[in-house]
Amino acid sequence: MDKQLLLLGLLRHHDMHGYQLNEFIEHDLATCVQIKKPTAYYVLNKMLDDGWVISEETQEGNRPPRRVYSLTAEGEAAFQRLVRENLGAYHPSQFGGDFGLAFLDAVPGEEARPLLGVRRAALVAHLAALQAVPVHHGSLQLMIEHQTRHLQAELAWLDEVLARLEN
Repeated sequence: MDKQLLLLGLLRHHDMHGYQLNEFIEHDLATCVQIKKPTAYYVLNKMLDDGWVISEETQEGNRPPRRVYSLTAEGEAAFQRLVRENLGAYHPSQFGGDFGLAFLDAVPGEEARPLLGVRRAALVAHLAALQAVPVHHGSLQLMIEHQTRHLQAELAWLDEVLARLEN
């Protein structure tokens, strides 16, 4: 559902070929969204079958033909339904890294601190990458801001844990 919502929402702004969609996701949303190219094309094809999008083959110069995807009236209705379902639902965050934290006391402090330091460095790098994303006008920026706030809170919490381990 989330992948369909993402692709439908992007196609609402303007028609795009698959490469453009993937390029936008990889360049502007990679820090917030994980969708691989084959998955995006699978979802696009499913939405074609469902009548939510149509495609038209275009060709520019000597380039190979491209399929340009456009939203249909059924796709707009599906988008409206999906966005409302998503906005009205709470999706609890789960952090895979918490499993190791549950057993942190099994690792000597002199070993745990450098390991958590590596985690911190990766978190700082991810936060920097997110903050380097160009500012988007409109509500797409809200997704980026939400991710940023989560990472900032995670960083502050991790710094508290590291300080506790120092004592």
